[in-house]
Amino acid sequence: MDNNDKPVLIDMQHVVKVFPPDVVALNDVSVDFRQGEIHAIVGENGAGKSTLMKILYAMENMNAGEIFYNAKPVHFQSTGDAIANGIGMVHQEILLIPEYSIWENVVLGLEPTRGFGKLDEKKAIADVLEKIDEFGFHLDPLALVKDISVAAQQKVEILKLLYRNVSVLIMDEPTAVLTPQEIPQLFDELRRLRDNGHTILFISHHLDEVLDLSDRITVLQKGKMIGTVTSKSTSKKELARMMVGREVIFSSIRKPCQHGDTVFEARNICYRDEDKVERLKDINFTVSSGEIVGIAGVEGNGQFELVNTIMGLITPQSGSIFVQGKDITEEPILERRKLLSYVSQDRKTMGSSASAPISENMIMTHHKLEKRFQKWNGLVLNFHEVTKFAEEIRKRFSVNMGAPGAPFQSLSGGNQQKVILGRELSLSSPFVLLDQPTRGLDVGSIEYVHEQILGMRDQQRAILMLSSDLDELFRIADRLLVLYRGKIVADLITGKTTINEIGYLMLEGTIHEN
Repeated sequence: MDNNDKPVLIDMQHVVKVFPPDVVALNDVSVDFRQGEIHAIVGENGAGKSTLMKILYAMENMNAGEIFYNAKPVHFQSTGDAIANGIGMVHQEILLIPEYSIWENVVLGLEPTRGFGKLDEKKAIADVLEKIDEFGFHLDPLALVKDISVAAQQKVEILKLLYRNVSVLIMDEPTAVLTPQEIPQLFDELRRLRDNGHTILFISHHLDEVLDLSDRITVLQKGKMIGTVTSKSTSKKELARMMVGREVIFSSIRKPCQHGDTVFEARNICYRDEDKVERLKDINFTVSSGEIVGIAGVEGNGQFELVNTIMGLITPQSGSIFVQGKDITEEPILERRKLLSYVSQDRKTMGSSASAPISENMIMTHHKLEKRFQKWNGLVLNFHEVTKFAEEIRKRFSVNMGAPGAPFQSLSGGNQQKVILGRELSLSSPFVLLDQPTRGLDVGSIEYVHEQILGMRDQQRAILMLSSDLDELFRIADRLLVLYRGKIVADLITGKTTINEIGYLMLEGTIHEN
């Protein structure tokens, strides 16, 4: 059946949402979703995508508008009510219980039971393991959520929803922490669900994914409806133009740059975890001033441990780390921060304080290193300078926000990332460590961030960047390292290799021979 012939399942009409005091998140938005389709919702950060879906899922109340489900007006009282009616949502932010195991999180609220209502733990674990194998997620169902990476936690969120077999799946950036190899597996399953009659509402900033997966695409811009198009009738460039109102460049923007002296050096780093598993094996590499070095690798091959070693969160059993010739291997984190900027892949727990004001999140680290933010010998903050700096970050990175005193958690995920990037890229440190810096950003924001990173390179700063997006690495990195089972198996000039070669190295540790 052609998508245009499928019956309308959900019809949202004239939806208005205003967050106090005066932030208009949705302005008279009308859109319909059809049964048995994959419908993508795209737009810039803060365009209203997640808010629209949260209203459908009863996480937010709308100020005006109507929702029709199976041609009947509905007003779900809670997310439980929405789930009971067959609508489920995977959120952009992790909503799991850290102290529970993976299987406990997945089956929570829908546990299989045996005699006298007792939990059938054996069946629960088997059911979860079946789903894990089906998607090839390489998760241990017995592992505690607090002990696994952000990428693995996102997979658990997806599994939790699929376990419930709801008929409408709302997925907010579900691939943001998946590797390129895992995404096709997820997409195949989503297509099978669609072909079996499920409706999938899919929020993403990755336009290639949107065009590959979706049947129809709705574009929002600053809370307003721009239009709905079929995937077959549009292109990446046209979607980007609809989203941001201008042409967006997708090709490589890397230009030759003269490298200077070595700024960062990892020398013979070896690390074994508490279970004596070797996570890093004889890691040796350098980053020079005026150079961007990218690190590629399938999740779980040592990236997490390498970043934490550089930041001083874990101590290697052997080896040394140098920045500008200074051995920082034994230095505390604050001393390291005098020499390096750091964007964490986990903005929620590592990169911010969710309940603190936006302005305080913007000046973290700055307030310790820069005298202008200090008064009375550092006893109190200079709030005039704090407010001034917050406005600079807001303008420079186009942060869609209300008052600087509003809690950081009031921002959308993409705008939270912009705040963290603005804060870290504004530091004057010689070495910059970027771990998934554009995760959750729209195409316009990614383009701007890439320009800022290249600008830092032109200022002769040394940049180490980890990304699960190989296109991103090829777009701006001068040199690529590949991590495979804790070892650096390749150190290649970006212009002298290909995405296919890097992909084989990531999966097999060697370049594929025909």
